[in-house]
Amino acid sequence: MHHEYPHLPRWLALVVGRLRLYGRWWVARGWDSPRAWRSIAVGVAALALLLTLFRQPLGNLLWPETRIQQLLDDGQDALRQGRLTAADGSGARELFEAAAALDPDRGDVRDALAATGREALEQAQRQLAAGDVPAARAALDLARQLQVPRAQLDAIAARLHRQAQEPDGIDDLLRRAEAAQAQGRLDDGADSALPLYQRVLAVRPDHLRALQGRDDALSDLLAEAGAAARRNDTQAAAGLLHRVEGYDAGHAELPDARAALNTALDRRRGQAARDLARGRLRQAADGYAQVLAVGEDPAARQGLQRVALAWAGEAARLAGDFHFEQARQALDQARALAPDSPEVAAAAQALQRAQGAHRALETRLPAAERERKVRALLAQVESAAAQGQWLLPPGASAYDRFKAAQALAPRDARVKQAGARILPAARHCLDDNLQGNRLQAARTCLDAWQALAPGDPLLPAARRRLAQRWLAVGSERLGAGDVAFASRALEQARELDAATPELPAFAERLGNARR
Repeated sequence: MHHEYPHLPRWLALVVGRLRLYGRWWVARGWDSPRAWRSIAVGVAALALLLTLFRQPLGNLLWPETRIQQLLDDGQDALRQGRLTAADGSGARELFEAAAALDPDRGDVRDALAATGREALEQAQRQLAAGDVPAARAALDLARQLQVPRAQLDAIAARLHRQAQEPDGIDDLLRRAEAAQAQGRLDDGADSALPLYQRVLAVRPDHLRALQGRDDALSDLLAEAGAAARRNDTQAAAGLLHRVEGYDAGHAELPDARAALNTALDRRRGQAARDLARGRLRQAADGYAQVLAVGEDPAARQGLQRVALAWAGEAARLAGDFHFEQARQALDQARALAPDSPEVAAAAQALQRAQGAHRALETRLPAAERERKVRALLAQVESAAAQGQWLLPPGASAYDRFKAAQALAPRDARVKQAGARILPAARHCLDDNLQGNRLQAARTCLDAWQALAPGDPLLPAARRRLAQRWLAVGSERLGAGDVAFASRALEQARELDAATPELPAFAERLGNARR
């Protein structure tokens, strides 16, 4: 009979069929038959009993949306209470999965399961922070089953593994870290304060005591960096900052420490420039090198190149005056700073030529002949000096005669004494020609001074004065349109003192005029 109602379950089709039979029988027997009324009462009672017993299946069949919503509501209650899963089916996961079984395509059901996975992940983090490894592992497994993104799972799984493998307890690590910090051992080995704090934070990133202890230790390191910067120990300051950044790149005091280091680097760079201007080439090279040891710095790199050029120029001048040992030392310094520089190569060639010329002079003349010539030249030095011809005219001055004698006998005491007499005249000659803007003559005087006393501490300032005078005259001539003279003035100034402060502006102005 139930086949007459194919859309109904079998048990419900039987009930409906039985009611139809009772109805037909009742009609056939008559409306007022007592037996009919008893049958009707029995049927109604049976139907009520069936509806009571099978109310839930009937509701699910006839009104499925209502059942799904109820499951969702119950699941949300369980989620709010933190009951993510339960063996009796009352957990959020089981309730949401039951709703998904009724309608797998519902988006709100999928969202509810995803929210359960996220809550499981957060629960794992909280339990891991509390040190409850088994509970954290269970929550993580639940999150994995609910298909939480792999990257989030892996991060917590790694922390869980580290905490499970940590041989020492968190409290013991903290005690050791704080003891090391009290002793001032901040970052000098695995058993110092900062590495121990890091071990705690690797498994408990939110541990307040570890965070506070690490922050205090890093503040102490930054205080050391500030002290190093103030005494211009830029390498030590930079090293300390680098160590702090390795532990906490967002430390609140890092910006001030970096600013202090930058100020120290500026001071070191400026001092190197002043050393270069004064001819203290070794100190200038050391200063620029210290800046570069902290990090690449274009200004310091250019400064080293200028130092190399100055050493090369020094080597060429010393070679021209037959001071070969000093020339070789200067050339070695230049090569160390700029081995591929054409100026350094030119200085090396000048040294070779000067050495060759000196050997030719020594081998060409017998000793007696050399002595005779040296005496004659020294007499000419005295004669020129008596006439006041210390540096001029070219070829007949006391200085020119001295150089010829020096070429023949550079180590002769009489020759050195003659040079000492000429030196004051060279200094006065430079001043006189600078006052009259006779720049080429002034350069001759300066070169003589340089040859006579290469290590004179007054030379750098004299070179700077002559370079500045070339730029001043060049600026006037450039204003009158004489670009050629201005170009020559720039070359002369650079050759004399590449660190002259007025050089960049004049070079830019000349470049604009050439366009």
